[in-house]
Amino acid sequence: MPPGWWREIAAAAYNGDMTTDTQHPYAALSPDCVLDALDSVGLRGDGRLLALNSYENRVYQVGIEDGQPLVAKFYRPGRWSDAAILEEHAFVAELAEQEIPVVAALALDGCTLHTYQDYRFAVFPRKGGRAPELGDPAVLEWTGRFIGRIHAIGKVRPFVQRPALTIDSFGRESREFLLQHGFIPPDLLAAWTTTVDCALDGVARCYERAGDVAGLRLHGDCHGGNVLWTDAGPHFVDFDDSRSGPAIQDLWMMLSGERGDMVRQMADILAGYEDFCDFDSREMHLVEALRTLRLLHYSAWLARRWDDPAFPTAFPWFNTQRYWQDRILELREQIALMDEPPLPV
Repeated sequence: MPPGWWREIAAAAYNGDMTTDTQHPYAALSPDCVLDALDSVGLRGDGRLLALNSYENRVYQVGIEDGQPLVAKFYRPGRWSDAAILEEHAFVAELAEQEIPVVAALALDGCTLHTYQDYRFAVFPRKGGRAPELGDPAVLEWTGRFIGRIHAIGKVRPFVQRPALTIDSFGRESREFLLQHGFIPPDLLAAWTTTVDCALDGVARCYERAGDVAGLRLHGDCHGGNVLWTDAGPHFVDFDDSRSGPAIQDLWMMLSGERGDMVRQMADILAGYEDFCDFDSREMHLVEALRTLRLLHYSAWLARRWDDPAFPTAFPWFNTQRYWQDRILELREQIALMDEPPLPV
């Protein structure tokens, strides 16, 4: 084979950001750059390079000469400080040390966070799996058991560098960003603003009813897509959104369906969870409040990333008239739900 043959194969197979927009944060992250970055930490690729489904960061499965494929994650420039990324790595490593099934960053030459050119990256073992069957009570109990173990460790000490999930950070800041950057269509502006303000008032009332609930270190984005299942049970991936907050944040995204369905699902989750960690039932007042905050935060996240060429391609429905009409209706439904009694536990 001629010199550099493996790079040519990688470039041919690559399906990531091939953009000429030099202002885009990933504009220079070519296949050569990915492979050179791995070379810089002693990992030589064999030419197999697959872009995985990720938008906030860029993540690749990379074949390694004389070794198993690895996953390389290139962090979005400017999102987290080095200290915040390392705090996430330390939390996941702490969980792994307790034999909790998480995927921790590999320590190469004693470091988990590396820099190549203008990019920070980490390398992880490849861990496959399938989506969990969240309709199965045994699966929910098993998953709840491990979330309980995560939270038992999460309570030991607080995050210092990573933020907290609050009404301000997920709700009010999202509202202000969307308004200040002109994303809301003029003919929907009054209806959207009034609805969002009512929704945030409803969130505040839910927090008042819950009272002074404790915060702890969380996974932060614990939905079915970040829980992979194998015959050995679940393992948890992608702690990139890890932050401080109430325990229910890592539980409510496992719930779906009608109210009766969610009551049964929560009972199954807590049957496993409370084997390892106590649950404060007052936090049930926050389920719909946290769902509302997530809806607002998601719209603002798309808006903040709209200059990334990957986003208009992946989310063509965003920022259309229909999109904002649907969000208004969705938030009005949430306003009603937040005034209902919480799910019993």
